[in-house]
Amino acid sequence: MPIDPTQPYDDQNVFARILRGEIPSNRVYEDEWAVAFHDIAPHAPTHILVIPRGRYVSWDDFAARGSAEEIAGFVRAVGHVARERGLVASGYRLLANIGRDAGQEVPHLHVHLFGGGPLGPMLAR
Repeated sequence: MPIDPTQPYDDQNVFARILRGEIPSNRVYEDEWAVAFHDIAPHAPTHILVIPRGRYVSWDDFAARGSAEEIAGFVRAVGHVARERGLVASGYRLLANIGRDAGQEVPHLHVHLFGGGPLGPMLAR
C-alpha cells in the first residue's frame, strides 16, 4: 500500500527492522552511511536496494534534514555498489519512489538499483 511521505518516520517499517537485524537480508554492501541488499522480488537480473542508515521517510525528507556527510556518503554508497556489481560499463537504472502517486510502499528512503541486462523503457504509455 503506498504511503504518505509527509508522515513521521515509523520505526517499525521493514527497512528499519532490517537495519536493526530483526529481519534478515542478503547484504551486498554496508558502511557507516548505507546498507545495500538484494530485493526479495527482483525486477531485473540485478535488483539491489540501497538504504541510508538514518531515519528518513523519503528523498525529500533526506534532502531537507540529512547532513552533507550523510547525503554524500549515501550517494557514494550507491555508486560503489554499481561499480562493485560491474554495472557501470553496460549501464544501470536508479529509481526512488516518493509518495502515493509514485507507489512508495516503505516509509524509509530507498533507491532501487537495476541492471544486469537491457531494462527497456521507463514508462510504457
